[in-house]
Amino acid sequence: MEQLGFVIEAHEAESMAKQSGLTVLELLPTLVNSARSLARTPISNYCVGAVGLGSSGRIFFGANLEFPGLPLHHSVHAEQFLITNLTLNAEPKLNSVAVSAAPCGHCRQFFQEIRHAPDIQILVTDDSNIDNSGGAAGKNGGKKKFEPLSHFLPHRFGPDDLLDKDFPLVLERHDNNLSLLNDSNCNNNIPNGISTVICDDLKYEALEAANKSHAPYSKCPSGVALMDCEGKIYRGSYIESAAYNPSLGPAQAAIVSYLVKGGGGGYEKIVAAVLVEKEGAVVRQEYTARLLLQTISSKCEFKVFHCGSRS
Repeated sequence: MEQLGFVIEAHEAESMAKQSGLTVLELLPTLVNSARSLARTPISNYCVGAVGLGSSGRIFFGANLEFPGLPLHHSVHAEQFLITNLTLNAEPKLNSVAVSAAPCGHCRQFFQEIRHAPDIQILVTDDSNIDNSGGAAGKNGGKKKFEPLSHFLPHRFGPDDLLDKDFPLVLERHDNNLSLLNDSNCNNNIPNGISTVICDDLKYEALEAANKSHAPYSKCPSGVALMDCEGKIYRGSYIESAAYNPSLGPAQAAIVSYLVKGGGGGYEKIVAAVLVEKEGAVVRQEYTARLLLQTISSKCEFKVFHCGSRS
């Protein structure tokens, strides 16, 4: 199959399904191998692909990412990539997911941050061949079916246990009401190689990412903005999990944005990064983000700005 991007528009998905004699839902498992091909797994060499159908009719891809030289907890799971991809494209709801391997407990928990998560329909292809009708062929030749997330995680723990029922969750619009502290143009202390204009552009993009961050448990929103060697900017927002450990850092989210919006280039093309987070936050991203970004791109200049609630 021809290499696809990270998002398939609704009209294109309809056309692809029609040409294959399938519904759009049946199309999902046929795309899983294409999603797997997007994985970057230099440590495990185990590639996972996830393909999601949003309420808009668009199809989104996710793949797992590993970073050589860094502990595995810095990795991005395919389902985390998928959900981040939806947030980057303002997709309001995830209806169905086809994935190449059963979601691990980490990812089943991460899904809980989506409204009505138990109803998300999931099909596991188990790396098997796809039959002609668009389903995944089981080990005994039977066609696998989509099953709700509640089947995979019957005793859920999530936002309902910790937050008010109307609190905005992942994929839902919200504003954390943040502004930069002592906001002024970048001064002469900016890293070598980043101009004042570029630094200002990055910090305001990172602030926007922090304002879209989902951090209701620690109340420590943060955002990262990256710039590549062509001057393009990509931003990512911190996404927390009610179970804490599956949370996705803003640097990882920004890398997903770089791959999705930038077409999947090498990390060495990332030349500048800005993190915006609360000053004195109990959850600080600075050291982790710096380590990750400067490990994958040694020439990446990194800067931190602090924010607080708007008066």
